[in-house]
Amino acid sequence: MNKMITGFSSAVLLFGLATAFAAEPAPLYENDFSQVEPGKMPEDFLVIDGQFAVRQEGDNRFLELPGAPLETYGVLFGPTEKEGLAVSARIFGTAKGRRFPAFGVSLNGVSGYRLQVAPGRRQLELLKGEQVLASASFAWGSGQWTHFKLQVRKLAEGGWRIEGKAWPQGGGSEQEPDSWTVTVEEKGEPAAGRSGLWGSPFSGTAIRFDDVKVSRASAER
Repeated sequence: MNKMITGFSSAVLLFGLATAFAAEPAPLYENDFSQVEPGKMPEDFLVIDGQFAVRQEGDNRFLELPGAPLETYGVLFGPTEKEGLAVSARIFGTAKGRRFPAFGVSLNGVSGYRLQVAPGRRQLELLKGEQVLASASFAWGSGQWTHFKLQVRKLAEGGWRIEGKAWPQGGGSEQEPDSWTVTVEEKGEPAAGRSGLWGSPFSGTAIRFDDVKVSRASAER
């Protein structure tokens, strides 16, 4: 009898795990740069500006933007859609004296929505083009990876909601926060466009990007 109960419990557990994994949709696009030769770019990336290239440190490969010139640069990737997508990535930057980089992820093309950390202002900012739509205090740590997640979804009652969050890697902070850090609702229809990575190496040091992913937006997280 005990064997039957144990077997039944195991079957229930396995079914629950299978259901949980089935509920997690497969990414529409992902790239950890492990299959790209150092010094080159993924063939499906569109460079807007900047000398981006894949680099390697130890066993890890990542996309790197050099620390000069001191301008804003970006690359686009993934599917072209206007809504219903979420983009996520890890980004690494360092300060130099009183100079700080700025970096983030975007949706809806070059002039779309961008989620960026601005360490000089101690802010996580949500922009549309160059206009800051919302911001929140953010404690950024120099020399560590930061996780980003940004999504745009259409609301049943009309309009669109843009939601973003960021959290540091390491120090016990690996877990993605349940709530969004910055949120904006828009009435105007977003333009269709690809996802992006952006960096402004104002500190004169390189910015690194890794674990890029595009998936379907979620109402929960």
